Amino acid sequence: MPILVNLDVMMAKRKMRSKELAQKIGITEANLSLLKSGKVKGVRFGTLEAICHHLACQPGDILVFEPDME
Repeated sequence: MPILVNLDVMMAKRKMRSKELAQKIGITEANLSLLKSGKVKGVRFGTLEAICHHLACQPGDILVFEPDME
């Protein structure tokens, strides 16, 4: 998959647990877990905005494009 989700890296840098972030942004821990693993087909801009706000980061810190080498 060419889009990598580095949410777990940013959370570790900010020393924030999944439960805490999920509560702050208003989603379930299960949905946050799916997002962290990259098993979602999309993310709402409002959710991305809330994540970036609470982690004090940019969307590019969380989502990275890496083209396939085929």
